[in-house]
Amino acid sequence: MPIQTSSLDKKKKIRPDGPGKVTGELKYLTDLSFPGMLYGKILRSTEPHAEIQSISTELAKQLPGVRAIVTYEDVPGLNGFGLIFPDQPVLCEDRVRYVGDAIAAVAADTIEIADEALQLIQVVYKKLPVIIEPEKALHPNAPKLHPDGNLLHRAHYSKGDVEKGFELCTHIVEGTYELPRQMHAYMETEGGVIVPEVDGNLTVYVGTQHGFKDRYQLARILNMNESDIRIVSSPMGGSFGGKDELNVQPYGALLALATNCPVKIHNTRRESVRAGLKRHPMKITMKTGVDDTGNIISHKVKIVADTGAYATLGPAVLDFAVEHAPGPYIIPNIEIEGVSVFTNNGVAGEFRGFGGNQVTFALEGQMDRLAERLQMDPIEFREKNLRQVNSPGPLGQKVAPTSGAKDVLEAIKQKLTNITNENDSLEKWKVTGTGVAISIHGGGLGAGRMDPAGGRLSFTSEGKIEVAFGFEECGQGLLAVIETLIMEEFHCMEDDIHIVIGDTDSVPVSGSSTASRATSMVWNSIQRMKDTFRSKILERATKVTGLPVEDLCMGPNGIWFKDDNLCITFVELAEKTLHEPFIKVETSFDFPTSPDAVVDGSHFLYAFSSVLAKVEVDLLTGKIKVLTLDQAIAAGPVVSLLGYQGQIEGGGIMALGYSLMEEAKMENGHYVNDNFDTYLIPTIQDVPFVMNVEAIEKLQDGDIYGPRGVGEIGTIAVAPAIVKAIHDATGCWISKLPVSREVLLEHLSSRGEKRWI
Repeated sequence: MPIQTSSLDKKKKIRPDGPGKVTGELKYLTDLSFPGMLYGKILRSTEPHAEIQSISTELAKQLPGVRAIVTYEDVPGLNGFGLIFPDQPVLCEDRVRYVGDAIAAVAADTIEIADEALQLIQVVYKKLPVIIEPEKALHPNAPKLHPDGNLLHRAHYSKGDVEKGFELCTHIVEGTYELPRQMHAYMETEGGVIVPEVDGNLTVYVGTQHGFKDRYQLARILNMNESDIRIVSSPMGGSFGGKDELNVQPYGALLALATNCPVKIHNTRRESVRAGLKRHPMKITMKTGVDDTGNIISHKVKIVADTGAYATLGPAVLDFAVEHAPGPYIIPNIEIEGVSVFTNNGVAGEFRGFGGNQVTFALEGQMDRLAERLQMDPIEFREKNLRQVNSPGPLGQKVAPTSGAKDVLEAIKQKLTNITNENDSLEKWKVTGTGVAISIHGGGLGAGRMDPAGGRLSFTSEGKIEVAFGFEECGQGLLAVIETLIMEEFHCMEDDIHIVIGDTDSVPVSGSSTASRATSMVWNSIQRMKDTFRSKILERATKVTGLPVEDLCMGPNGIWFKDDNLCITFVELAEKTLHEPFIKVETSFDFPTSPDAVVDGSHFLYAFSSVLAKVEVDLLTGKIKVLTLDQAIAAGPVVSLLGYQGQIEGGGIMALGYSLMEEAKMENGHYVNDNFDTYLIPTIQDVPFVMNVEAIEKLQDGDIYGPRGVGEIGTIAVAPAIVKAIHDATGCWISKLPVSREVLLEHLSSRGEKRWI
């Protein structure tokens, strides 16, 4: 029999890119160097809102070592970019709308010279009123930040009669929840090298989650054919959505074309903070009512999102938040209204969870407050109102049947029985508490949006099974997923496989590496291609060996006869059939969507999570320590076990930071925290002592859609679970993140809580 590792061993194997990353041997795109390479820097606005009266680059051009300076006058095509609306100027001409707006870019022999040149560029501003509050931006007399005003997007959903529903309610809870701006905090800031080729083409080595979308946008900006631009987008040192949109690419491209030299741009952390995307701050007001038995009758929601100066994916983030406002609950009367508003704050855009984190914090807060009002166990209350296997989606749309919501809640309920709320500390001024929360998360871009997928399998002249996808490796472990799936389907070894991703010249269109879709689409692509590819390989082996095709199978290193003997290696097969036509199988399809979606962006495939948090609160200082952070996840079959655990645990720690310490605060349009010396993110000392991940792999009979992605689901229900645990420990309800020690102590003081001083 062919020697094969077990399926579990394959799932637990280390990532193919792991050794290179931990040893430092792997070169990221920001590590690349080319002969004659110059260094680029970008001059960004010092004002959050102003007219540009003049831009003078003469002094900077005279500085020795400066090779080119570009402004808006040097943009040959569309002076704008944006995944939905190209409303963000590449280089501003007459107005700046936030402190990250780009005005000029410099290429020089050294970074130091480029920095000095930026100081010599003279920009004269006429300050304009600064709008920092979304509510004020919507006032009729507010200055217009864009021609159509300050309302970027409005989203709405309703069913039943919410006001009549409230008349039937015994208990009604109203609350306003405030969610902060958060940094992605990836280790590798935005950067890369842009290289002009001898044939006039351009190669862009910059990390992105949208290789083909970057190519499309750059072609418009540079007035070039898309086919003349190559995007190499992997590997990159983290993104979480922050590199979804163009960042340094247009400036490096303009400078490379102006100098005919490779140009490297790599943001410092301060530059990244100033210009990079952040999680959308939101203010969410909810009114939720129940009858005397605990059935939710009515649910009314208002969402105000601060998208900052430009759109990016703000409309889609708002749509997602509106869709997930009912959560995994069955509610007969619903009214949801959401607005995304332009301000002069930093640009908010794509971030792991995509609006689900914010609205779930509010929704689960409502659930806990209602359970308290009913004097009902919070889990029992959730179970009473939870969706069932064949229930419709949050907006009433048809979705793939799933018991995920019930399964994760039951799993976390079992974990709760093993946790005690007894104070583990001998210090009497410390108290502990537990909290549980649940979430639902739609995968893919959603209905009404182009969401293509596809892949390619080839047999190379070197005897490799080549698998190609138009996805990017942004740290999420996609290479391990692809390798594991190919090994399982064809019973081959790592050395038999060649993976090609992240290069628009070499891969088919597969859609974006976002929206928890990549693993799902890789699995679906392979299912569509595997039988045809296997048949072609075995037919070729039959021609070479003369053995009956029905007695052959693919296995480690080659083709096996009756599962007993390796009759020809892949390398030998390739050598003996060089004259034969190239074996290649491709597929192209769309991410599955609901057949009756009622709102653009609503989903068909959902993953579910439930979180159990145990915290310790120091009543003297207000410090909160998360002791336990267990998660149960229902997202279909696990492909890469270590990758799965890493996504959930890593997402949980990112959400812990969101809950307790992270806020990219702005004052009058300027970032208060412009570096990591003042912007706190979790360290190893903040990681809980206990972190268990339970994967619920069950799918319903007839479910053909395979694994759902888990890149985002592990972040979503963490904050409400932590806040409920704080309430369990102290009796204080928190409705604003991150949880402030000062606010918590004020709550305790107002209640006359003994402070042990």
